[in-house]
Amino acid sequence: MNVKALVFLLLLPVAALGQGFAGLGTQAENFAQPAPGRALEFPADHGPHPDYRIEWWYLTANMAGPDGTPYGLQWTLFRSALAPRGGEGWETPQLWMGHAAVTTPEAHHVAERLARGGIGQAGVQAKPFSAWIDDWLMEGHNFDNLRLTASGADFAYDVRLRASGPLVRHGQEGYSVKSAAGQASYYYSQPFFELSGTLSLPEGDVPVTGTAWLDREWSSQPLAEDQQGWDWFSLTFDDGNKLMGFVLRGSMDYTSATWITAGGQATAFADGAFTARPLRHHSVAGRQVPTTWQVSLPAQGVDVTVAALNPDAWMQTSVPYWEGPVRVTGSHTGVGYLEMTGYD
Repeated sequence: MNVKALVFLLLLPVAALGQGFAGLGTQAENFAQPAPGRALEFPADHGPHPDYRIEWWYLTANMAGPDGTPYGLQWTLFRSALAPRGGEGWETPQLWMGHAAVTTPEAHHVAERLARGGIGQAGVQAKPFSAWIDDWLMEGHNFDNLRLTASGADFAYDVRLRASGPLVRHGQEGYSVKSAAGQASYYYSQPFFELSGTLSLPEGDVPVTGTAWLDREWSSQPLAEDQQGWDWFSLTFDDGNKLMGFVLRGSMDYTSATWITAGGQATAFADGAFTARPLRHHSVAGRQVPTTWQVSLPAQGVDVTVAALNPDAWMQTSVPYWEGPVRVTGSHTGVGYLEMTGYD
């Protein structure tokens, strides 16, 4: 699910911005709406969908250096539209935002880029695949082998990604329901990337290896009117299985999950099957944010504790949120990523 719709928040009217993440539940007149039964098509769906209001290409990675030090990496490109399709050049209604971060046990490095569509500063093409904003790149001949670069004032990275498993469709073959009222998105992932490359940090360059998870999602109104934010987990277990789960917080919480076997078979779980309960809060950026959780999916025997590698992994961007790597213990062990929005 992810913070992906953050770029849209930048463009909401002032009244909606005052609602924070609740603004994602505002009506999206004249934009296309997701509907069940649409088959995802590749490579076309790796590219943009300008008839929809909100879209993102969202990658997170868990890595380690030669001495075993753990690191996290984030690369995100958001597309948001003021109107469906529209003009060319500076008259385009398409706006773009990029977020990049590197998390260590002691530090959290963040950078943000903003761009207007239609002038070449940012964009995405499906084949050969390329996504960019300024000099930040995610590109490759196909979606299975990619190069990823980004930089900020105090960090940079240049890594390679190779897929070792299939794409995974969430929900009903890629149609992902987000509320009892029926809000939804199209949502698929590539959770099987193997990563290698280099982090450039204030203390020097670090060669890293690890795993990465890429989410693709697009919609026009992904939240119900009473939903204020979400807690999203992508977990990779040591036995090769994986779990995506999220809680959308509102007057009645709404949950969804996907269990992914080591071989790539996906099983979707509807509202109520997945639970996430905060165990410990941490004070960051003037907020109390839950950075240790009890996560369960009883149907798959999952009962784990999910704890932040660095509880200070706050994204101080145009619309702030928490995003960082986590460690998993309990019935299953492993690593993953946690994203939390709407903690005002």
